[in-house]
Amino acid sequence: MPYVFELPDIGDGLTEADIVRWHVPVGGPVEADHVLVEVETAKAVVEIPAPAGGTVLHHGAQEGETLAVGAVLAVIGRAGEVWPDGDQPGDAATGSRRSTGPAGRGPAGQPAEEASVKALPVVRRLAREHGIDLSSVRGTGPGGRITRDDVMAAVDGVTREDAVAPATGERVRLSMLRRTIAGNMTASWLEIPHVTVFHDVDATRLLAARRALAARHGRSISMEALVIKALVPVLDEFRVFNATLEGDELLLHPSLDVGIAVDTDEGLLVPVIRRSEELSLIELAATIADLGVRGKARSLRPDDLTGATFTLSNIGALGGARGTPIIPKGTTSILVIGRAADTPVVRDGAVTVAPVMPLSLGFDHRVIDGGLGQRFLNRLVENLEEPAPFLAD
Repeated sequence: MPYVFELPDIGDGLTEADIVRWHVPVGGPVEADHVLVEVETAKAVVEIPAPAGGTVLHHGAQEGETLAVGAVLAVIGRAGEVWPDGDQPGDAATGSRRSTGPAGRGPAGQPAEEASVKALPVVRRLAREHGIDLSSVRGTGPGGRITRDDVMAAVDGVTREDAVAPATGERVRLSMLRRTIAGNMTASWLEIPHVTVFHDVDATRLLAARRALAARHGRSISMEALVIKALVPVLDEFRVFNATLEGDELLLHPSLDVGIAVDTDEGLLVPVIRRSEELSLIELAATIADLGVRGKARSLRPDDLTGATFTLSNIGALGGARGTPIIPKGTTSILVIGRAADTPVVRDGAVTVAPVMPLSLGFDHRVIDGGLGQRFLNRLVENLEEPAPFLAD
């Protein structure tokens, strides 16, 4: 009897995933525990192994389509076996077998003619949002399945075969990661009253120390590693900046789990350095480099991307200077580092040129007032301008 493999919850409350790439085609052989498919979740691209060996009889969705957790991902059986049309996961992709239901109705109370069409749950939801009757839409996907593009073509009042170009311009579907970022950013902006304060750092000694450390250890030392080292004593002194607001209570975290913003082709990822206060400068630099490489390759694990208590973003690495960052939900602050650039400064009454690095500190005004935010930033600037004490710890 064929093995019907449903999309599992692979971590952190997953509700759906996009199919990135099938490693085994329909009709192809697969061994148990060998990679069957790559899917993109809200946080990472994950390889899912086959739960059993045999021949792949059916794909529950095509590359680029979305499946809900619990929907049929694949069917594995014996060579020559057929997955019958009458029990196809065009229906199984809704997470259940076809049901006749009351007269004239299909699954979930849909009209019978609409329930009989092949479409994934996310496509059905899109059609409902736009008032489109799926039974009137011609599906252009494999096996006649209706895709997102088919629904949007119906919304525009055109069909795919006679539309030379979209009537309202090109439509580009957002990736799972970009959709997740959009939802998180919207929630943070609506819930948290943001305040941003700014300060400049004379980075002369910091950069000299960075060069000396790189020469001593024979490896590059990231600016993020140096700033985290400078942050540790400041966050120990100003604990409200390493906290989570929970109703009428503030949870002050015992360790500094720093989220590091990583720019990828698909969007921003924020992997987390656990207990960063326990790591040496070299360990921090190595961890940051590893997270950056795995982030750009979209090979981070789901647990690499959760639990940050403070966030650090180095826009200076991209040539940026200042910014007004959005505070991640569940935290009270975020620090942005800008690019150090030669700037006229006054020393002992004389004008000279020094590398100046801009800082932007965003914080939650519900729990942190402007004065406290500025004192926190002043203290951090002191550490960065004279790095010897914190580097000696």
